[in-house]
Amino acid sequence: MTVARRIDDRGRFTDGRGIVAQPLFRLGLGRQLGGVDGVTHDCGRVTHLPEGFLERRLDLRLESAAHLLQLVVGLHEAADGIGKPFGAEHHERDQQDDDDLASLQIEHLSESTGLPSWSGVQQRLPSLLDPPITFAHRGARAHAPENTIEAFALGLKLGATGLESDVWLTADGVPVLDHDGVVKRGLRKRPISEFRRDELPEHIPTLVELLAAVGTGYHLSLDLKDPDSAIPIVDAVESVDASMIERVWLCEPGLDRVLELRATIDVPVRLLQTTRLERIKGTPERRAEYLARNGIDGINLHRTDWNGGLATLFHRFDLVAFGWDHQHEEDLRTGLRMGLDAVYSDHVDVMTDAFVAEIGSL
Repeated sequence: MTVARRIDDRGRFTDGRGIVAQPLFRLGLGRQLGGVDGVTHDCGRVTHLPEGFLERRLDLRLESAAHLLQLVVGLHEAADGIGKPFGAEHHERDQQDDDDLASLQIEHLSESTGLPSWSGVQQRLPSLLDPPITFAHRGARAHAPENTIEAFALGLKLGATGLESDVWLTADGVPVLDHDGVVKRGLRKRPISEFRRDELPEHIPTLVELLAAVGTGYHLSLDLKDPDSAIPIVDAVESVDASMIERVWLCEPGLDRVLELRATIDVPVRLLQTTRLERIKGTPERRAEYLARNGIDGINLHRTDWNGGLATLFHRFDLVAFGWDHQHEEDLRTGLRMGLDAVYSDHVDVMTDAFVAEIGSL
């Protein structure tokens, strides 16, 4: 004789003689029982949960670190052309290999983005310039009005070993230091090139005025905003201190133009191409070889373009690796650890502290 089963008020199957089993919906799978006779109203409520609810609950329970680990390894497999979802094939591999691969990928991401590495403290890679240069970007612009004598002097006082600025030429051929390169007169803004030096506002210094005010015992990085400014810059520096020429770094974005400057300038001023990694045609190795073959001294990239491997690549060709826009301590320390030869920052006090922590005393 068959004993009839029922579900008691606690959601358990019974046959009158005792508990037989826990129903499946107690395990969160109640929707699979939708067609079973005698399912209670409680079970029905589970079966009507919106589609995807359980999956979202599971997603929310994922630990963030494990989620990133899956993402990083999955991206690596996609790049290798495997084309399979993260999961089944990993049961066929040694788990330690997967963990090591993920650690390497996360370390690479940390170098590229400036985020702290999860795989531990990175040993500092060697730089070509020893010690690396710390450039006060537009002077200590986080502490004083940018591109003013006050800002430049303060940058050096706070510990910067280099100063950075943009250079424009006035109508009478004088190199001046300013970022935007325009002067507001009334309701109009006009380019600096339309004014003589004596017509500019007093807060815009000439290059000669900077050197006279703060001396020449530091490195000087100058962005060439005017294509014809290189020769006047060299002349201005030589008129104050010819020995400083080897510590002047002229940064030019145009590849053809920087090659023209090397062929034109007959003094040992340093020349860099300033660009972004995404704008380089071909591989970074080809660009490094081309720059080195044509006598260019290095390359200046945004901090997010750099990692330790890329810095080492350019060093192989005896090219310096400069990185701009390092504004936070973790950015600065990461840049110095990956072997950059120079970093630029608005926050000179933070930059100095990061340098002391990674390199040693100034």
